[in-house]
Amino acid sequence: MKIRFLSSLLILALFTVGCEEDNTPNIEIIDNSVVNNIGGGNGGDTDETEDLFGFITEDTTLDANVTYRLAAATFVDEGATLTIPAGTVIRAEPNGVQNYIAVLRGSQIQINGTASNPVVMTSAATTPTPGDWGGLVILGQSTTNLIDPATPDDLPTSEVGQLPYGGSVVDDNSGSISYLRLEYVGGAINGTQELNGLSLYAVGSGTNINHVQVFQCSDDGIEFFGGTVNVNNLAIVGAEDDSVDWTEGYSGTVTDVYVEQTLDGDSGFEMDGFNTDFQNSGGFVSIPTITNATVIGSGDNSRAFRLRAGTGGIFTNVTIEDFGRGVVVEDDTSGDITSANIPDDLQFTDVSFTGVTDEFLYEDDFANPSPPAQADVIGGDATNATGTDIATWGAGWTVGIN
Repeated sequence: MKIRFLSSLLILALFTVGCEEDNTPNIEIIDNSVVNNIGGGNGGDTDETEDLFGFITEDTTLDANVTYRLAAATFVDEGATLTIPAGTVIRAEPNGVQNYIAVLRGSQIQINGTASNPVVMTSAATTPTPGDWGGLVILGQSTTNLIDPATPDDLPTSEVGQLPYGGSVVDDNSGSISYLRLEYVGGAINGTQELNGLSLYAVGSGTNINHVQVFQCSDDGIEFFGGTVNVNNLAIVGAEDDSVDWTEGYSGTVTDVYVEQTLDGDSGFEMDGFNTDFQNSGGFVSIPTITNATVIGSGDNSRAFRLRAGTGGIFTNVTIEDFGRGVVVEDDTSGDITSANIPDDLQFTDVSFTGVTDEFLYEDDFANPSPPAQADVIGGDATNATGTDIATWGAGWTVGIN
């Protein structure tokens, strides 16, 4: 394995920029580094341990018979591929957002887990908790509406690490992920510098992502910052903020998604058309397609679906359980009106509500004279709504699902 190590000053310099703001509490960066033996793949059955940190500069394949200790931020450098075989376990030192894995623009990651032998990235703490480490970050060369077409080389950078992303390669390929479990992840340096369980920055449609679980996360379970990537079989359990989040013109598909907000999170889905901390330089908004979704709340006043900042979205076969608010449409920006996408680019079809106080709400900052009603946004037949079959596709490799 060829790794170019980072100096301590350079590692410190990587935590200096932010993009978005929400209600995620800051995490305390601590070091109580004790490797535990919580279950996973083959790596949990050996005493051999190797450290990961710094830059991986050439094609590297990990060994499933070795337990890897994520000692500090680790970067897959441009032109390199990191391959992680089925059963590999990576245990991150519980140093919060100092510890994460980033797949840089122009590099790839190949995670080859199976249903019986997933790849597990988890905390090394004796008693793990959400926010122990920063999670997995992938930076691609696909589209984001933060890029002005007049200055295509002026790339945005990630919230943590100032890592560049984005471009015009719609089918950009950042690799493949199958059967991956991310545990005790996410967190914030402050209100605008955050890491999610899985952060996807302008990841392209040439990337294959399927069968991923984020379990116990201090920020969002998964967030799409633009991009065109398609994700199948996604399970988010125990996100303290939003379970699924998108912004910056995300336009991929998410098929078979299970959300269970066991930690009193914010929204099941929080969706922005663009990043309102900046402007919609690219001139387009998020319009992804979501098919087969089960979203379970904790019975409080949180939202199952929050659509704002001009976002669209086509949702089919959705079950919503135990939320104070079901589908909330917000017209909160003057340049990109969320309700203007109804019905062609914003529509729910075949949705069932169980234990939901307010199935549909419209919130308007501009006194809309013709506010949308529930029937304008939600159509089809509730009896057709089955959600996703998590009992089948999640069997054997997921944890914590009721």
